[in-house]
Amino acid sequence: MHPLTAALPSTPCYLDGEYTAVKDAKVSVLDRGFIFGDGVYEVVPAYGGQPFCFEEHMARLDRSLAELQIANPLTLDEWRGIVMRLIGPGGAAPQAVYFQVTRGVAPRDHAMVKGLRPTVFVMVNPLPPVADAVRAQGVGCVTADDFRWQKAHIKSTSLLGAVLARQISVEAGAAETVMFRGDWLSEASSSNVWIVKDGVLIGPPKDNLVLTGIRYGLLERLCQERGIPFALRRVSRDEVFGADELILSSASKEVLPVATLDGKAIGNGRPGPIYESLYAAYQEAKQRNAEKQGAPA
Repeated sequence: MHPLTAALPSTPCYLDGEYTAVKDAKVSVLDRGFIFGDGVYEVVPAYGGQPFCFEEHMARLDRSLAELQIANPLTLDEWRGIVMRLIGPGGAAPQAVYFQVTRGVAPRDHAMVKGLRPTVFVMVNPLPPVADAVRAQGVGCVTADDFRWQKAHIKSTSLLGAVLARQISVEAGAAETVMFRGDWLSEASSSNVWIVKDGVLIGPPKDNLVLTGIRYGLLERLCQERGIPFALRRVSRDEVFGADELILSSASKEVLPVATLDGKAIGNGRPGPIYESLYAAYQEAKQRNAEKQGAPA
């Protein structure tokens, strides 16, 4: 047995109406999520014992399920109840709540089967923060062609493309793989990518070629708070390498500065003022969320 398999956690999870230990949870080998990757997922960060941007994440879950023609099996309040039970009273440390919904169990056939009971799985993992030293220096990333499918806007459990893309950066000793479709920026293996030019935060448009991260809306709001111009449009490869700043965003990274890309410095090779402002605003947003829910920060 692989050491990682032997060390599966005994933390609680939710599976199809029951709470059990993660190491003991089981699904059928004929679950369409296992056979086809026929399902969707979400990852919601939780700070101070409260989920962050919960409604936005659940709205994206609805959109992804609709694309797969799967009815959402739970109400918003039911989802929230599961989350709060799994976070538990000791949930002050940052956590990542993972949700997965598959079409359910059926004999193997590519055609979508109507009327199946969706498989619902939720677990909570620690969400270790990015080290202050890393944030102070920025990270190095590498580039690759975006070889994935044309429905990147669905948060699908079919993540082989993302796995292969991430492995490119792992083998290069880099933090992320920034991808391009032809000459145009799309996203990274598990992050959205932003450039800063002349004080403007710019990201690729919301379409089927990019998974619109929850931080799209959050960063737009934070830019409004900080008086930072915000724009969504096509971004060329030359613009990325010629940017004043390059920033990654995701639930786990929050916002993270990129100092080098393919070994070339971005801007002056250090985290820039727009990143610094957005990171500070992000921390304030987390604080407000915890206080709004009546939890300690």
